[in-house]
Order: sequence, then C-alpha cells, then structure tokens
Amino acid sequence: MTSSAERGLLIAEAERIIREGSKSFRFASNLFDQPTRERAWLLYSWCRACDDIADGQTLGHDAVAPANPAERLAFLRETTARARAGETIGLAPFDALRIVAAECAIPRRFIDDHLAGFALDAEGWRPRSEADLLRYCYHVAGAVGCMMAVLMGVSPGDDETLDRAADLGIAFQLANIARDLVEDAGVGRSYVPADWGAADPADRVALAAIALRLETLAAPYEASARVGATRLPFRARWAVLSAANIYGAILRKVVARGPTAWDSRTAVPKAAKLVFVVNALVECGDKPASVDRAALWTRPRY
Repeated sequence: MTSSAERGLLIAEAERIIREGSKSFRFASNLFDQPTRERAWLLYSWCRACDDIADGQTLGHDAVAPANPAERLAFLRETTARARAGETIGLAPFDALRIVAAECAIPRRFIDDHLAGFALDAEGWRPRSEADLLRYCYHVAGAVGCMMAVLMGVSPGDDETLDRAADLGIAFQLANIARDLVEDAGVGRSYVPADWGAADPADRVALAAIALRLETLAAPYEASARVGATRLPFRARWAVLSAANIYGAILRKVVARGPTAWDSRTAVPKAAKLVFVVNALVECGDKPASVDRAALWTRPRY
C-alpha cells in the first residue's frame, strides 16, 4: 500500500516534471479539482519519462538519436509492467504510474497503446499515408487522452466518449509535429506522410505548406474533442477546453508564421493563455456544433 508520504513526494516530483516539461499542460491542469490535478501530474510524469528515455532527451528538450532504441524500449516495457503489477520501482515516474493506475483502474490497453508509439519510433518508422500518421498520433498522444478521460471519471467502456478524448490527443500531436518539423529532422525523424511528398527542412516554404495541411487535418479532431468535453465534470471540461485552445493556438501560430515558423520555437505567451482560459470558461456554457465521427480515423478496439 502506498503511504501518504510517498504519494506526496511523488506528486511533488511530478509537478516539477510537468512544470519544466510542458508549460501549457501545467497551466491548464491548474483548473482541475485537486484529486484530478494530482493524478494528471502523476500520469504525465510517466508519459514524459517514457518519451525522454525513448528519444534520448531531457524533459522534452535536446533530443539526441539514441544508439540503442530497442534496449530503451525493452526497459520501458519491462519497468512499466512491473509498476502496473504493483511493484515499487524506485524511479519516480514509474512509481507515479503504479499509484495512478491503481487508483483509477486505468485499462492496460491504453498503457500498451502508448508504449506502441515508442516502438514505432524505435523501428525508425515513417508514415506512408494520413491514416498511418493518425495511428501514430493516437499511440503517442490519443492513448494519453483516453487515460486522462478515465482519470476524469469517464467509464472505460464508454467508447464514444473515449474516441473523442483520443481525438484531442491526436489534434495536440499534430500541433507538436508542425511545430517540431525541423527539430525532428535533426534527429533523423519525419512524421510527414510519404504520400505528401518530401519534407526538406531547408525548404521552409514547403514546410509552411505542410504545416497548413497539418492544421487542416487537425481541425475536425479538435472539434470532435470539444463535443466529448461536454460529458466531463465542469472543472475537467474547463481544463480540457483551455488546453484545446492553447494547443490549437500553437498550431495556428505555426501556420501564421509561415516559412519563419522554425526560426525559433513557437510558443503561446502567458497573457494569451489567460485569455484562452477565460474563453474556455465561457465555452463551458456553450453547446458545440455536432461532429459526426464517421469520417474520422478511429482508435483500435480490443
């Protein structure tokens, strides 16, 4: 059994990790009620650690293509399995997963789906089509959306709502891909579908066109997620809509900057984030336009 002292230390460490690793998610997470906020931080710390270990980076920065991706993936799978089984690992992010997975009964399939995204990267995978890209976005971010939804009280059997939670993660990841086109190329990765053509990091005009295409692709997934957010408790809905506004702004800002978007990292200033939070509060009282998911890519069923 986890002691309150251990849990408190892991939450404090998770808060440090999210504060340094994702200012946008940290900002939006403050809107959750305390139990949900703490669990979101615990889950984030595991996700962040997996990403850092797989990519040879520190808190999402300074990535260096690792020489041993298969070994790193094996470590992630083994250590995650031990944590899920209730074993104390001695590594804060994995012990954080142990706690939050037990408290919220996070389905194993979502944890496995998330690790599958790191397996694709370890294989040097590149999407050939939009469907491939969306599948990758689901694994690395949509599955996290499903886990977050469970933390917020969505039933693991509510597939329709979970699909929309996955949609938000997909939209977030498409924003990340657009922002990081040049950075990813620097470590030998490209998430641009092969059938879209070449993504030469030196051709900034072509990259700007790709960013616009990513924005167009993300739009219906973000809209779908806003429908799903109506089914969440008020504070969770406010936090989710705030995050959607902030990440959507990142993608739109990348597109607006055009060929100069990769001269510096695209970010949303704190003052603008506050505006997006206020807008999200207003949106909590609105009914979003209906979005039929029939035309959207849908996560796998098991």
